[in-house]
Amino acid sequence: MSTQGYGGIVRNGLWSNNQALVALLGLCPLLATTTSATNGLGMGLTTTLVLVLSNVTVSLIRNLVRPEVRLPVFVLVIASFVTAVELAMQAWFYELYKVLGLFIALIVVNCTIIGRAEAFASRNRPDRALVDGLSIGLGSTLVLTTLGGMREFFGQGTLFDQAHLLLGEWAQSLTLKLDPDFPGALLAILPPGAFIGLGLLIALKNLIDKRLAAAASTRAMRPAPTPTPAEEAA
Repeated sequence: MSTQGYGGIVRNGLWSNNQALVALLGLCPLLATTTSATNGLGMGLTTTLVLVLSNVTVSLIRNLVRPEVRLPVFVLVIASFVTAVELAMQAWFYELYKVLGLFIALIVVNCTIIGRAEAFASRNRPDRALVDGLSIGLGSTLVLTTLGGMREFFGQGTLFDQAHLLLGEWAQSLTLKLDPDFPGALLAILPPGAFIGLGLLIALKNLIDKRLAAAASTRAMRPAPTPTPAEEAA
């Protein structure tokens, strides 16, 4: 069993092993639903909820499930939570549900959720599984929202348009709009724009990681400071 602390689990999910930028899992909803920041945020929060619930449940039943049938059982658990979340969205977020539609149901076969159930939740305690699900989900949500915001901004000249579909009427004040005559870049909201945007985010993460590694290497190579005579006497 892993001895990684909670802090390490969180860093792993949010950055080091971000499933969208490192593992490149769950690309179907990532690329298809991120035509706006609101859609990306809604899809990310939905996936996070299912991921947390399924992780905790799989961890709780891990000693009761035979290895031969563990994957079908995991899929059944995930499908149950996806169905419950889908029905809840139809009841309280129907307009957003109509936008996301098919991709809510496809969460059942999202490789990120199945992968975390198999690789982490089935091998760790429920509390650790909860932290892992939450951090992995929030990491994916950040990428979904950022990519959606980029495509919406460059394609339509808005940011968080129709946020009230997810957050309520008060969220209409969150919408940012450029000049009404902003022409927009059609490429940004078309499928190629999703691939280009994701590629830029991956390149940015790799660049940051490279610079952090170089800075750490530089610090490690610095000689230790020479103690002063007073320090030596002490």
